[in-house]
Amino acid sequence: MNKMNALFRQNTLSRDVATSGIGIHSGKRIQLRLLPAAENTGVVFRRTDCGGMEIPALASHVSSVELATTLGRDDVTISTVEHLLAALRICNVDNVIIELDGSEVPILDGSALPFMRLIEATGLRNQAASRRIFVVTAPLSVDLGGKSIRVSPYPGLRVSYSIDFAHAAIGHQQIDVEIDRRSFEGELASARTFAMQQDVAALHQRGLGLGGHQDNCVIFGDDGPANTTLRFADEPVRHKALDAIGDLSLLGAPLWGHVEVERGGHQLHYSMTEALRSRTDCWTWATGQPHATPRPEPRRRQEPAVEQPAMALGLLPA
Repeated sequence: MNKMNALFRQNTLSRDVATSGIGIHSGKRIQLRLLPAAENTGVVFRRTDCGGMEIPALASHVSSVELATTLGRDDVTISTVEHLLAALRICNVDNVIIELDGSEVPILDGSALPFMRLIEATGLRNQAASRRIFVVTAPLSVDLGGKSIRVSPYPGLRVSYSIDFAHAAIGHQQIDVEIDRRSFEGELASARTFAMQQDVAALHQRGLGLGGHQDNCVIFGDDGPANTTLRFADEPVRHKALDAIGDLSLLGAPLWGHVEVERGGHQLHYSMTEALRSRTDCWTWATGQPHATPRPEPRRRQEPAVEQPAMALGLLPA
């Protein structure tokens, strides 16, 4: 199968694969199992401790974006989904059932790399069904109180991310990466989640961050990392870009576009998925057949580039 045909074919895992670890917020040990799924299933979480309740990994099922991305359905939730979702998307896994016996995806080492290794251990199985790609066709921006995210047309996925922390050990950082499997693995996948030492006690009082330790997160003290050695000098911004890839995968398909984020986080990423869902004039589906030259579906007239403030999109109170 040539690269173009492979691009538009769905994949699932070749076999079951499992791991376990603690939840970074609950501190509880959780069993995770990835199972192959039929064509057009998508990515679906299944809580085995809640009667097999299933929650699709879609923006429509986001229930919280505080500190992590949480999916929910009928009072059943699954949090910290973003690292696993990023790995599944970059590894081209379209259809998978993710079984969990708890309310969090295990944090493992705080990055997406262990999930990539888990997927590599089982490999992929090609499926006959065609994959759709979410193609941005006109620029769209969302601004939330001095934080902003913008998407614009691009033949693939490119992420430009900047952060600006008052904390002296982090400060201003920025990265610009054209995303493919090789660049993601080398530049983003191993970047770990992080927190400020001054915030840890308050998090614990709220019952959060109870599973954080030197093997799964970076804690920044006044003079730099207090509990570990950085994997990259700019590891925080790389992790933020990783999070964005996972969060934007909740569109339900691979995204083609240039994503530019300033001072972002889960709330901003989610706001963009909501903006795109409401602004269907700014994107289209691209599909392909195994033996034909793929092309975008001509399902809508292209409009001039329009940027909408968050208030106009209903994302901020008037």
